[in-house]
Amino acid sequence: MNENDLTKAILNVLKKELGSIGDAIPSDMLNGIKKKITPEIHRLVEKSGYVAKSKYDSLERLAQELEKRIIELEKKL
Repeated sequence: MNENDLTKAILNVLKKELGSIGDAIPSDMLNGIKKKITPEIHRLVEKSGYVAKSKYDSLERLAQELEKRIIELEKKL
């Protein structure tokens, strides 16, 4: 589950728990809530040992580039 799916799931749970009041909440207010809780969700997820897919992809790409550089350096030895 990526970070956007997780945020949507949490917002849906909040909306469900609020019941009929959740239906009355304007979408711009939900977007405001989403903007406020998304960084906190990411922080909690990373604190649990997970990273966002985008961060993982960046780190993986960096590791591959470093591996290529090491291989090239070893060939020169």
